[in-house]
Amino acid sequence: MKIEFKVIIDLIDKNTKVLDVGCGDGTLIEFLKKNKNINTRGLEISKENVQKCIAKGLTIIEGNAETDLMQFPDNSFDYVVLSQTLQAFLHPELMIIELLRVGKKVIITIPNFGNWKLRLHLLTKGTMPITKNLPYQWYDTPNIHMCTIKDFYHFIKAKNFKIFKSLALNNRDVSLINDSNIEIKNFFAELGIFLIEK
Repeated sequence: MKIEFKVIIDLIDKNTKVLDVGCGDGTLIEFLKKNKNINTRGLEISKENVQKCIAKGLTIIEGNAETDLMQFPDNSFDYVVLSQTLQAFLHPELMIIELLRVGKKVIITIPNFGNWKLRLHLLTKGTMPITKNLPYQWYDTPNIHMCTIKDFYHFIKAKNFKIFKSLALNNRDVSLINDSNIEIKNFFAELGIFLIEK
């Protein structure tokens, strides 16, 4: 299992209700259901991934989060998870507001475009970098709103959302992000993981 998922699992309390938006093949919600007695739902746009989730016996809705989250009532979930997908939405700010409407708490992970390796690649090669977290060419990427950990951290604060926990993930190392270390975390981390609330 990806280290990112292990971090997310630790942020979620047992016996809660979780919606995983863009749940992929259901790896995360399957683990939560089996190991933490969590009532899970998934929302996934890919038919192939929906079939994989159904084969695992998971509760899944096929749909597009930008249009289909509105079917859920306010505070229908204790947690809503959005893993490395925010940058693919047309309107990420509206998506965050909608996630915070549906979930009491929201866990968002973002690939960090401020990582030193990406900066160096752009500087030396002059082309868009390709990494394990950003595996696409510039012309076929679903990512249309790239941001850095620093961008996202400041955005959340500017919108007056509460940050319960903000974590930087670099390889297998997980560390806290705060006002005093944001520059260094923005430079070295590959992923940012944020637990937020309205």
